[in-house]
Amino acid sequence: MSNEQQIRRIASREVQKIAKELHGVSSVVIATVDGFDIASIGLDGEDPGRIAAMASSVSAIGSVISQEESLGRSRSVTIATDTGFAYLSCAYLPDQTLILNVIADQDAVLGQVAYRCAESVRRLEAVA
Repeated sequence: MSNEQQIRRIASREVQKIAKELHGVSSVVIATVDGFDIASIGLDGEDPGRIAAMASSVSAIGSVISQEESLGRSRSVTIATDTGFAYLSCAYLPDQTLILNVIADQDAVLGQVAYRCAESVRRLEAVA
């Protein structure tokens, strides 16, 4: 199995597990930094391609702020709203960076989402 196939297999497994394990999650998307969906699950009819594109833009903003303020690599970005949140986490692989994006409603617990995303990022980064 090629490295790319292995990454896709792990990404697919991780989006399924996050959606199943965490209450309040409506979408989970793992995308490339240029906004292409690698693995996704949308529980409320969300368009994974649209989420992947938005995640790319938000991640870029996080990276610029991190670089401008000499904070190191951006690891995650959280957008809190009146009815939920979006949590984005970066997986840094040798040949590419992937963005794990979780969209959740107000019933989700941010700490649980962050912890579970960190586990998924570690699994993706271990492929390298």
